[in-house]
Amino acid sequence: MTDKLRAIMALEPDRTQIDFEGVDYSWRQIAENVRAIEDALDTMGLPEDARVGVMLRNRPGHVAAAAAVLSTDRCLVTLNPILPDARLFADVETLGLPVVIADATDLARPGLAEALTRAGSAIIEIGPRLEGVRAVQRDIRAAIQTSPGVAIEMLTSGTTGTPKRVPLSRDAFDASFRGFAKYERGKSFDDPPRLGSGCTMVVNPLTHIGGIYGCIGALMAGRKIALLEKFSVEAWLDAVRRHRPAVASAVPSAVRMLLDADVDPADLSSLKSLISGTAPLAPELVDAFYARYGIPICSNYGATEFAGAIAGWTIDDFHRHWAEKRGAVGRVHANMAARVVDPDSGAELPHGTEGLLELKGEQLGNDLRWLRTTDRAALDSDGFLFIEGRADNAIIRGGFKIHPDDIVRALSDHPAVREAAVVGVPDDRLGAVPAAAIILKEGAAAPATDDLKAWLKDRLIAYQVPVHFRIVPDFPRTPSMKPSAPGLRALFEG
Repeated sequence: MTDKLRAIMALEPDRTQIDFEGVDYSWRQIAENVRAIEDALDTMGLPEDARVGVMLRNRPGHVAAAAAVLSTDRCLVTLNPILPDARLFADVETLGLPVVIADATDLARPGLAEALTRAGSAIIEIGPRLEGVRAVQRDIRAAIQTSPGVAIEMLTSGTTGTPKRVPLSRDAFDASFRGFAKYERGKSFDDPPRLGSGCTMVVNPLTHIGGIYGCIGALMAGRKIALLEKFSVEAWLDAVRRHRPAVASAVPSAVRMLLDADVDPADLSSLKSLISGTAPLAPELVDAFYARYGIPICSNYGATEFAGAIAGWTIDDFHRHWAEKRGAVGRVHANMAARVVDPDSGAELPHGTEGLLELKGEQLGNDLRWLRTTDRAALDSDGFLFIEGRADNAIIRGGFKIHPDDIVRALSDHPAVREAAVVGVPDDRLGAVPAAAIILKEGAAAPATDDLKAWLKDRLIAYQVPVHFRIVPDFPRTPSMKPSAPGLRALFEG
């Protein structure tokens, strides 16, 4: 990955590589910003494998920042600017990174400069549209920590427990990109660097594995990037009309929005398929989109911990097998091994039997040991993988993983709340959304829903805020007196 990124930038400097808000940016502009960031990091004494924080937004300058860190064999530590101030500042201070890269939008946030000072971090300011690079604070007071062999440390909710940073090695990414090569006929990850044709639409946030993976993959392939700061039907359609890609990406909630908008089929006439991941994709949605537009949706299955996808549909497989394999997430990649085991005994189960999914492969970075996931799954004899649900209680809202305990903790701090419980309930557009049941303190007045949402927006990420609230005298409970998740769901679904 490192060598490819360095080589590709020198091939044809004046060729356009990024389209952002209708403006083209060339390889030369990207390379100039990459070199400026590299020079600043070198001047500050950052060695190979040093951890560098980048506050990532879907903007050209941030793509250059990621490329600068990765192409010099340093470790990219992703920082999420959509976090509420208190959580972002705590993240910055806890990490104690030697250098943090951000644009003026985030550096202007009241309190961030003080948090970076407390962390001992030097600061590099980047222009969001490749306007330039400057060192705002050159002195490093934090310890210069290294993460040997690690390409990216990415914050994730994890499959169980509290959010953590997952180290994703360069070897894991290389293995992941080799596995992904099955989707492109006649191409190999090991081909010499060359500029490609076509266009990759990067819509998912760069702080999400789907976003950063798609961006890095497009850079290494020398394929033009249509970069969207966030998804909207209008912006997505505009990019498709202008660039005429053969393949585009859309998460399940975006697919539903496109259907609901009754998009003109002529606007999608260049598309041979859509790629969809990050959240469960209802087969009914695939069928409806195919019936309306004649375009297959090739879903895939992966996770941050996997450094990308480990299974997915190809166009050929869709045309040959969708009718009989409807609902599968595709075939497991050839460079991965998968099995389904009994959750109690660990014994491998026969094809077609539901159990817990275990995986093994180089991109998992676990010395080729079996990794047990918390996904309930079944494998058939043709290698198609069916994900049946989660064994833990995480809620997947439009591709973002939410742990109910995070919301419960925030709600429990509300002065009127005695006890709170949160479950996921089905949602046609997003797959699932959080719903909160609340028991009030004695004598407390019931807060309005809007007031509860405002309270939580100051303490949580926007997608974590529940959509539904219900004040109850008590929860449905298990015999051990814990809130009953099925009983709580019945409150909201009944």
